[in-house]
Amino acid sequence: MIVNSKSIAPPGAKPTQPQFDVAVRPDDRFKNLLGVAGWTRLPKAIQRRFSKRLLGDASLAYQGRVTRMRMNPVGRALAFALRVIGAPLPFDRTSVGRSAVVTVTEDAATGGQFWIRQYGRAAGFPQMVGSSKRFAGPTGLEEYIGFGIGISLRLKSTTNGLYFLSDRYFLKLGQKRLPLPRWAGPGALVVGHEELGGGQFRFTLELAHPLFGELIRQDATFHDAEIIGGVRS
Repeated sequence: MIVNSKSIAPPGAKPTQPQFDVAVRPDDRFKNLLGVAGWTRLPKAIQRRFSKRLLGDASLAYQGRVTRMRMNPVGRALAFALRVIGAPLPFDRTSVGRSAVVTVTEDAATGGQFWIRQYGRAAGFPQMVGSSKRFAGPTGLEEYIGFGIGISLRLKSTTNGLYFLSDRYFLKLGQKRLPLPRWAGPGALVVGHEELGGGQFRFTLELAHPLFGELIRQDATFHDAEIIGGVRS
């Protein structure tokens, strides 16, 4: 499917701003990872959201609101410690009830996707969390959070949602890939995309440690995306 956002100007008129073609094409990458049975199990709305491949400068912007945020003392300490590498975990409980925005763009260099999450706070700039999903590695899907840190992910589907489960944390140094010992990892990470109906879905993030229990739990509700930008013509 190709969506054309180019406006039609009167004959002889000069365009007042750059013109763009926004291309959204079918994408089977997540479907192939899940398999036919796993993919068919998903609600149709989730299938549509994870079947879009954006071309050029286009991005998808999902807008919503944080509905829950809790951390135990160990989780709070971990989230604050990781701010030195870009704050990959939510760390501010004042984000509850405040706006949240997720944008998705293609990563042309790796054939993956960039995911940028923004969470409002009671004071200061919003928290920005950036990561890159790449269709690579032993599980077929990896998430990079910067500084060479990555997570191999496995997908799980239910009749209500799609879940990204951490399989192994690793460091990538140049061409070398160094799996971290399981005892050195922060725990099991589960990120969910749950259908609510009416064009809305729930984003969930849970990090749980075998010794310290649930470290962090965050929920946010979003509605279907707006396409922004495109390929400059």
